[in-house]
Amino acid sequence: MNRLVAYYKGLTTWARWVDRNVDPRRTKVFFQDISPTHYDGREWNQPSQTCSGQTQPFFGVRYTAGMPPAWAVVNKVFSRIKIRPVYLMDVTGMSLYRKDAHPGSYSGLHSGTDCSHWCLPGLPDTWNLLLYSAYIS
Repeated sequence: MNRLVAYYKGLTTWARWVDRNVDPRRTKVFFQDISPTHYDGREWNQPSQTCSGQTQPFFGVRYTAGMPPAWAVVNKVFSRIKIRPVYLMDVTGMSLYRKDAHPGSYSGLHSGTDCSHWCLPGLPDTWNLLLYSAYIS
């Protein structure tokens, strides 16, 4: 099965469960969308590059590769959720620009380059601020 089809089916099942089982007067529901990776430098016009050694964010107006395909799946499912409020923490757009925020090859004894996890402090702290803001509102 195509991974995006599987992701859509999984999210749709989750959304249906939320609609049927969550009382919005008593419960807040949070969902964080796609956290991008930066393994392919073509995404920011630097072919043959990865996140390794990157020291600056992407400064373009529009991210070259656009949004990841899974982002469209999340937005399609969320547009159909009946229960409100379900808080979608949209971290994809802001995270795309931070090719410099991964551990890269600085992960200690880990071999290879890690372009899918994030360094602290930094971007995850911003995600936490968004979560906290939504939680207390």
